[in-house]
Amino acid sequence: MSLSPLAHADALRIGTIDFVSPDEIKVLLDIEAPGSVSLNTGTPRPFPRINGYVLAPGEQGYLVAQVEWITVERSQYPKRKGMQDFGLVDLPYPLRKMSLNPLGILSYTGGDSDKDHYEFKRGVQAYPSVGDQVLLPTQDQLRAIVESGENRRVKIGVSPLAANAEVKIDPDRLFGRHLAVLGNTGSGKSCSVAGLVRWSMDAARKARNGADPNARFIVLDPNGEYANTFKGMGKVRVFAVDPPENSEDIEQLQVPLWFWNSAEWSAFTQASAKMQRPLLRRALRDVKAGRAISTTSPEEEKLALRRYLSSRLISTRRDLRSGDIQTDESKFGFRLKAIATDLQGKIAIHGDNKLDEALAAINTALGAAHHSFVKNGETIEYYRAFNESHVQGIITALESSVETVGGILLHDGPDEDVPITFDGSQLPDHLEILAEQENASQFVDFLVSRIRTLLSDTRMRSIISNTDGINLDNWLSDYLGDNQASNGSVTVIDLSLVPAEVVHIITAVIARMTLESLQRYRKLNAGKTLPTVLVMEEAHTFIKRYHDDAENQNSAAICCQVFEKIAREGRKFGLGLVLSSQRPSELSPTVLSQCNSYLLHRISNDRDQELVHKLVPDNLRGLLRDLPSLPSRNAILLGWASELPVLVQMNSLPKDQRPKSDDPDFWAVWSGEGLEEDEHGQKIERSVDWLGIATDWQQTGAGETNETPLVEVEDADVAADDDDIPF
Repeated sequence: MSLSPLAHADALRIGTIDFVSPDEIKVLLDIEAPGSVSLNTGTPRPFPRINGYVLAPGEQGYLVAQVEWITVERSQYPKRKGMQDFGLVDLPYPLRKMSLNPLGILSYTGGDSDKDHYEFKRGVQAYPSVGDQVLLPTQDQLRAIVESGENRRVKIGVSPLAANAEVKIDPDRLFGRHLAVLGNTGSGKSCSVAGLVRWSMDAARKARNGADPNARFIVLDPNGEYANTFKGMGKVRVFAVDPPENSEDIEQLQVPLWFWNSAEWSAFTQASAKMQRPLLRRALRDVKAGRAISTTSPEEEKLALRRYLSSRLISTRRDLRSGDIQTDESKFGFRLKAIATDLQGKIAIHGDNKLDEALAAINTALGAAHHSFVKNGETIEYYRAFNESHVQGIITALESSVETVGGILLHDGPDEDVPITFDGSQLPDHLEILAEQENASQFVDFLVSRIRTLLSDTRMRSIISNTDGINLDNWLSDYLGDNQASNGSVTVIDLSLVPAEVVHIITAVIARMTLESLQRYRKLNAGKTLPTVLVMEEAHTFIKRYHDDAENQNSAAICCQVFEKIAREGRKFGLGLVLSSQRPSELSPTVLSQCNSYLLHRISNDRDQELVHKLVPDNLRGLLRDLPSLPSRNAILLGWASELPVLVQMNSLPKDQRPKSDDPDFWAVWSGEGLEEDEHGQKIERSVDWLGIATDWQQTGAGETNETPLVEVEDADVAADDDDIPF
């Protein structure tokens, strides 16, 4: 016999509300309420349970709330439902209370012979009142709460708190507004990242009736964990440093140095802002324009003079406008004196009367403002404020001299940040010539040395050289995916053996090239985007918070700034970001704040827990108290990708599909128990070949000795063995 609706609701009642606020509701549980297992909801279910769900009937439907804590208080007498105890002695009696966090509204939308249908919506407009009853949700209601939301296309796991209801996500929400996967090492973080990619591709392939999806995932893998993770998903492009010769699945990682922009060059070479960076940018513009200067060419000599006079004219105009000619601190007089010295040398070469006029105007101004005094037997020179008419005369003379060599040169050649092929060996040579022209050779020696070291480093050469003649469109096709993703949906870039000196620059270049290529795709395709996902493992290494020092940006800061730009602007161009990190407290606050969805595995560190708590609203922080005790494969999904925060037991990945991030098997190797067996049933012992490791480490071939030269070079200063190789 079925119960009436009122009787059914009464059977599900567990208590009454005795306190209400916008972020907390307190409930007094009935004495008859279940103490450990509920049997009145259709199937046995644990109750009461921390972070479980309960309902409170209201005007718009059922208010859905989550259990934050449960306690016991002492009452003077037992408050039994529907009966009174007369003539009994009042004794203290334990009563249970629990606190709830309101989440949203569950509305009834109809039903059929099998089950009732409900719809959950986040947010609360009307709260219940004191004395209202609190109910346990039925199986249908519980599933409707967890399985809420539109476009639930990809199943990622089940919810242990909701009768193992399926947890599905909308890829547009999960990847479109960036996702952070956070958790301690060993908590299942890498498997979750690999699973999200695989399960999304499986769902897309099913929607295409078995055809490969037109998708693009780029996995930046600093630990070499993902090389074999995506096998069985069609074509997978894997790039690594010095791949094995007999491997057909792994290709040589190439990020040519002509991809680098001026900021990345400046960070790597540690170029100073005042002198070295302008020269470096000029050198990049020249070599990309195919105009590396030859000192014996009259045309190039004239062009060099034109550049020099143009830059000095522009700087002098700036000093006049800013008023620097009136202040001692600006050192304007000493800059004029340096120009006069330069012009004397150039007059001897070019014999131009106009240069004589400019030099005369400068000397007149210097003579009028120059002063000196003797202190402790030493003559100290200084300049008083310069007369504006004298400075204007210098500007007029410089303008006249510039006209004789072709006019002022504001911008010459392609932008230094455009990826145009050039021969890397030309850059330091050309930079030295520019420094000589500017009488600044002593300021760029270290800069040139850093570039030569980069070009000669054998570890870096295979990555940054262009020996295979790769061009930009081929690189984009190989690394981002060809038309219709015909060469595969996933790119794995193994960064594990990239030298530490350039690993941040290489990572920054790959990420920036991905973003800028998608920006140009949208520009050329009427505003349509090409959805792409960039996955960054060990994100705390590459997206680490930095001190904002504009004068000295190192490689790590440049790398972080690229990802900050992707986090802020990537969504508009179809670029989603997935971050995986075990130290969220070290991540850039800008990037973390732009992530709209979070998948939180076990987090034990107090600083990391504190940061994660700041990412969620106050009334949901009770759920995060589970973080230190979450078992492996369990995580809390919250944010834009989920209608409500939910505990998820992630789908299990087969062993051959998991990243290589398992814990070391010490006991198996020590004792021989649990080792893999060969086809004859013999245990495969863990052997080691130190000679093979030494040969690979020292970059020597079979049969070679350590005395064999690594490379044969003509110029020992240009191509030298790597100092970090243990010879």
